[in-house]
Amino acid sequence: MAQIHPTALVDPAAELAENVVVGPFAVIGAGVEIGAGTIVGAAAQIQGPTRIGRDNRMHGHACIGFDPQDVTYRGEETRLEIGDRNHFRELCTIQRGTAKGGGTTRIGDDNLFMVYTHVAHDCQVGNRTIFANNATLAGHVEVHDHASISAFTSIHQFCRVGRHAYVGGYSVITQDALPFVKTVGIKPACYGLNRIGLERKGVPAETIERLEVAVRRLTRSRQPLAELLPGLREEYPDDPDVAYLVDFVTTAQRGVIRALPGRKASSRGG
Repeated sequence: MAQIHPTALVDPAAELAENVVVGPFAVIGAGVEIGAGTIVGAAAQIQGPTRIGRDNRMHGHACIGFDPQDVTYRGEETRLEIGDRNHFRELCTIQRGTAKGGGTTRIGDDNLFMVYTHVAHDCQVGNRTIFANNATLAGHVEVHDHASISAFTSIHQFCRVGRHAYVGGYSVITQDALPFVKTVGIKPACYGLNRIGLERKGVPAETIERLEVAVRRLTRSRQPLAELLPGLREEYPDDPDVAYLVDFVTTAQRGVIRALPGRKASSRGG
């Protein structure tokens, strides 16, 4: 049976699995489904429709599954989907989707959202990401697996943050942040491969060396992307990480950040 504090308010239409713990003054609305082992902290609020997996932790005053902050939203039924083993620290805000954005905000597994982080409507967050204090996603943003977004960083609508990317503190990201790369700044630039992050995640040394070469060419070359990218694909035909890097750049809708510190680089190529 779920353990619900006497001061908590849980709507009868909410579904709580076994071993769910609901702390004092928490509020859980109709249409909320919470998986086994999840803990909802004091004064946290969860509104639906929202489905939350197993062993998540919502700390005090987190606001999960509230209406999207979108001026076109007119009360349509939209959703928030959250996987397993995520941590939402104090005063996080995670919003449901919008009808025009596909209707669903999604968060995967094993993510850490620190104090005051914000995930807006229709965002898609992968697995094992880290959001430091006050990191903010605008609507329709994608954050891929193992990415790290540092404190006070803002990501513009419809941008993507690639796999294993590191985005430094106080950055303003208005184009896609490259996978495997350290991207930092109000006028962001690339500071090389996220080697430390890759090593910590157990990426093999030979893979890191290949990515080092690919990233160096991508960020330092004056060659147009239309010529550079096919060459990388041909040189490393069997490397799935290089293939992902090339595909990420190829499919960018807003361009990618590949300028070096103190030097401009075309985000789209010739």
